[in-house]
Amino acid sequence: MKILVTGGAGYIGSHTCVELLNQGYDVAVLDNLSNSSDQSLVRVQEITGRSLEFHRADLLDNNAVEKIFSSGKIDGVIHFAGLKAVGESIEIPLKYFHNNITGTLNLLETMTKFNVRNIVFSSSATVYGNPASLPISEDFPLYVTNPYGRTKLMIEQILQDLYISDNSWNIALLRYFNPVGAHESGKIGEDPSGIPNNLVPYIARVAMGQLPHVNVFGNDYDTADGTGVRDFIHVTDLAAGHIKTLPKLFSGSGIVIYNLGTGTGYSVLEMIRSLKKPAADIFHTKLCRGALAILLHAGLILQKRKRSLAGRLSGPLTTCAGTHGTGRRTTRKDITRTTRKDKMEDYIISLKKAVKTGKLSQAETLLDQTMSLPEETGRQSSRFLPLPLIKQPFACCHTLLQG
Repeated sequence: MKILVTGGAGYIGSHTCVELLNQGYDVAVLDNLSNSSDQSLVRVQEITGRSLEFHRADLLDNNAVEKIFSSGKIDGVIHFAGLKAVGESIEIPLKYFHNNITGTLNLLETMTKFNVRNIVFSSSATVYGNPASLPISEDFPLYVTNPYGRTKLMIEQILQDLYISDNSWNIALLRYFNPVGAHESGKIGEDPSGIPNNLVPYIARVAMGQLPHVNVFGNDYDTADGTGVRDFIHVTDLAAGHIKTLPKLFSGSGIVIYNLGTGTGYSVLEMIRSLKKPAADIFHTKLCRGALAILLHAGLILQKRKRSLAGRLSGPLTTCAGTHGTGRRTTRKDITRTTRKDKMEDYIISLKKAVKTGKLSQAETLLDQTMSLPEETGRQSSRFLPLPLIKQPFACCHTLLQG
């Protein structure tokens, strides 16, 4: 069977192409390369030892889309293509609506014309907005807080209306928060053009000395270390989840909705500390007042029928952080968690107090102590070298808190 992957040269798309080829599917990719490179597809073919079709085209170009469908039989579509930066969508909403909605409509019209009625839509857990409780299940109320999320929700509604009008369609809507990590070969991963919008590639750029520091937006959330918590899913697990829906679609599923996630949250500081960097003296963080939408404590995802889709998830925190997707690879080791939080919470309270009162030397000592807490006091066990937070940011933090 042949699957068309829109946005297939991108981060999630390229990993999905690897999994498709490894499972025997034929693959065609449509991508305009606006935020990706065709080099990723070269590496996909190196990893799998198989070839794929690549069409550099834009979904807004209806003639180009029709040409792809007319070039050979397509059995199904996995739809990733679209603009996806929350902050940018607030600045240029019309561009997001035009690109994401119009492009999808062109795709669906062409699929209808060529009698292709199987589609997996890569949606987003942003359609849940700020949920009233956790964890999140598929029947939660839908509410969006930004234009990017609104385009995802609108496309979901378009697909549901399409199914109501013609139940010969088979449609999967997949919702997830934060994909992280890279293929185990280290040949492909998340390496966006310009300054990254996502946390892990940003951390990686700082660790490589390409950016000065990581901004941590907000340190007073109701979490273990005060920073926002997200459900981070390894990108290969996410790719597997997309592909697991295909047999269900081909069997005539109608319309199905799944959350994809691990059910375990990790904080911003945990993600920073888990990314190993031998030259740790170049790594800086900066605590900032306020919070961006992409770093909000948005909650964990509860997977529906997890075993029937991705099966056993294989991407713990250090697996996600072990490769950063720029052609390099580091050793990945598992970590363990414990439930005792009392000692850690005491340290965090003291640390915040020391920073607010300007006692920077005391804050530095407390930070070192929290990093070295043994497993029985609630910290992660030290099966990997933790990435220390350098002392310089406390001066910035103090200034911001006082200002």
